[in-house]
Amino acid sequence: MTKTTTRIWDPAEYLQSDEDMAAYLDAALEEGDASLFTAALRDIARAKGMSRLAREMGLGRESPYKALSPSENPEFATILRVVSALGLQLHATPLVKSAG
Repeated sequence: MTKTTTRIWDPAEYLQSDEDMAAYLDAALEEGDASLFTAALRDIARAKGMSRLAREMGLGRESPYKALSPSENPEFATILRVVSALGLQLHATPLVKSAG
């Protein structure tokens, strides 16, 4: 029997375009889980480049790593700065409630 080799799946490797990144962030936002949303932001930031993100935000290179760390709970103002620096926008739509 041959050995199966696996590797860790990294979503950042598949986020090629701004549209991919926006769709990924929207999907995370729809789940309603703040930690999942922050993880998606972290994946997008890694896809675009953390150093580039830091420059866009006018921060040191380590700041985005810290702000988007799984152990952190960034303030909403920080989230908005990161989203903007990534070239994305957040939008609100009415919640669709099921009948019944």
